[in-house]
Amino acid sequence: MRVVFMGTPAFSVPVLDALHAAGHDIVCVYTQPPRPAGRGKKDRPSPVQARAEELGLPVRHPRSLRNDEAQAEFAALNADIGVVVAYGLILPQAILDAPARGCLNIHASLLPRWRGAAPIHRAVLTGDTETGICIMQMDAGLDTGPVLLRESTPITPDDTTADVHDRLAVMGARLIVDALATLETLTPEAQPDTGVTYADKIDKAEARIDWSRPATKVDRQIRGLSPFPGAWTTLGGKRLKLLRSRVATGQGAPGTVLTGFTIACGTGAVEITQAQIEGRGAQDAAAFLRGTPLSPGTILGE
Repeated sequence: MRVVFMGTPAFSVPVLDALHAAGHDIVCVYTQPPRPAGRGKKDRPSPVQARAEELGLPVRHPRSLRNDEAQAEFAALNADIGVVVAYGLILPQAILDAPARGCLNIHASLLPRWRGAAPIHRAVLTGDTETGICIMQMDAGLDTGPVLLRESTPITPDDTTADVHDRLAVMGARLIVDALATLETLTPEAQPDTGVTYADKIDKAEARIDWSRPATKVDRQIRGLSPFPGAWTTLGGKRLKLLRSRVATGQGAPGTVLTGFTIACGTGAVEITQAQIEGRGAQDAAAFLRGTPLSPGTILGE
């Protein structure tokens, strides 16, 4: 099929690779414009743009698709279908209608749960025990279109957002190839009106750990915000990112080191299994404690 691909972050790259490997004619790749990044704040292309250029595919990165010129350029591609995954722009109706078969979205949740910008983060933060991928026919609403295919995966007590992200990226790539191969036989299913939730964009203000909260919530915060933006506290005046954890036994004043890397919370405790102190890379707990020993009674977050 003649496909217009629209995506931006690393999550979208396996989908682009799968469509290319399946032999589809990717007539153009749309992605967000290069953004300042790194210490030098130089413009850096998105992961999708970088991969598309490696594959020799034409790339466009308009800042808006709401003007007549951008919409005419899109329509002139004469695409059979648009495939959208974490693109980052709302698509106006003229864009949705331009491909002969419309646009399909690969959404990282079990719709109608977690419509919106940060479905993986919110699923882990909330303590959901499963999530998945939906292949959805796009309409003018926010992730409201009928679902063509869906598949679920468990969220384990050890999973971080990064772990779930990587599994869903592979799943989405496989499902979209299946969807395009069997499009004629798929029956769109309208989303139910019950069970709708919205995955608001993650605010960095959510990242600071409040040790007075229950251990289950602190643990989900650590895993749900890993690796970005990274739940954090302070140690000796330095910012300490906590990247992996598990609920542990123990009780004490909130934020107090009980033993090893086990920290007391409002109720219960969490054991930190991966951390990153300011100025260093991420380390597992054993390596971290060799370089930064923590004495019982040390208080984090002061």
